[in-house]
Amino acid sequence: MYDIILKNCKIVNENTIYESDVAIKNARIELIQSSIDQEAKQIIDIAGRYLLPGLIDDQVHFREPGLTHKGDIATESRAGLAGGVTSYFEMPNVNPTTTTNENLTKKFEMASTRSLSNYSFHLGGSNTNIEEIKKVDIHQAAALKIFMGASTGEMLVDSLDALDDIFHYSPLIVVTHCEDPKRVKDREKLFDKKYGDKVSAEHHHLIRDDESCYLSSSLAVNLAKKYDADLHVFHLTTEKEMELFSKGEVDNKKITAEVCVHHMYFNESYYSNLGNQIKCNPSIKYESDRRAVISALLDDKIDIIATDHAPHTWEEKSQNYVDAPAGLPLVQHGLQILMDLYHQDVISLETIVKKTSHNVAKRFQIKDRGYIREGYYADFVILDTDKSYTVSNENILYKCGWSPFKDHTFQSSIFMTIVNGIVAFENGMVKENLPFGMQIEFDR
Repeated sequence: MYDIILKNCKIVNENTIYESDVAIKNARIELIQSSIDQEAKQIIDIAGRYLLPGLIDDQVHFREPGLTHKGDIATESRAGLAGGVTSYFEMPNVNPTTTTNENLTKKFEMASTRSLSNYSFHLGGSNTNIEEIKKVDIHQAAALKIFMGASTGEMLVDSLDALDDIFHYSPLIVVTHCEDPKRVKDREKLFDKKYGDKVSAEHHHLIRDDESCYLSSSLAVNLAKKYDADLHVFHLTTEKEMELFSKGEVDNKKITAEVCVHHMYFNESYYSNLGNQIKCNPSIKYESDRRAVISALLDDKIDIIATDHAPHTWEEKSQNYVDAPAGLPLVQHGLQILMDLYHQDVISLETIVKKTSHNVAKRFQIKDRGYIREGYYADFVILDTDKSYTVSNENILYKCGWSPFKDHTFQSSIFMTIVNGIVAFENGMVKENLPFGMQIEFDR
């Protein structure tokens, strides 16, 4: 007997859309067949809705340990379920930073009794921890995260010798935040001199401009080429940077690229209304940049879409521009943002699945996730493309309690999220008493 049979699904998987039933047993996909008329503990009629692989978000900040007034593993993984995120990689700029293998192990232990979705963590690089990097368990850590620009966790790697060592010796894919710290500081001084206390969020994209991104991302690409290293550049934002990356399938590249949902949606015109709510690093830039990164995504220059979910409290965000931290909460609404773009004929469902699930699984060599295949874990998100969803204070699940999308009506909604064969989210509600997610395994 099956645990669940999903009837009348429109499956979006491996660049095709087809109608089928899906049977789930012991957390995995047991059978995919046009019609399954066998016994099951639960039969769910999907009624022609779209069934996608659950999103694998390779870039989230859940703020635990040490920054849990902003968010924590339990609250943010729960919010992710409402957004169809069934697996995530979390960042090292917490307190204490995840720059030692001991601290990395502690995070895995925390997640095993707190995370409602599947999890892994990035080890963090610093100017001085090359020996820790060399010792990391490649079957445990997702990747090695380095901040080649300012970081909220004081993890800036600005020593060229340290960067050389990291790209030379890292046994993991190096994933980078690229902004040139010297240029950013110089421009901060310039804008402070010119505007004083009148500098605002509307200047953010001018301070953290395209050149600050290009200087850093080109350095990362050159180092990767020098040492034949595996490099994945996070949250690209500029037209200029696109020349650094090549077209092609993700599994044929050693240098890959990523864009985040907010950089696909917002442009500089939104600062006047949303201000610090959309202050993030790297900054949201011009409409021409937004269009350029979307074009690169569709041309397979950019391989992956993530959220860079980065919650801060409303009080923190309400400070003046200089003091307000960078980052915005997104893990609950990332897929709905992409679906708005789908409704605008900007991106197809097949491409959304490829860039949020398939390619993440390929790039990081994730075992048995990221696809709808027999034998794989039953991680799904089911979309209702005909039902709109308005963001309100009542349905925001982030611990920080706010979203820049408050009062926005998305054209699609999340009908259901299934994690490891368990219905985790349905009818706008996260289920109670869910089992904890699994540690993500890697085929390396």
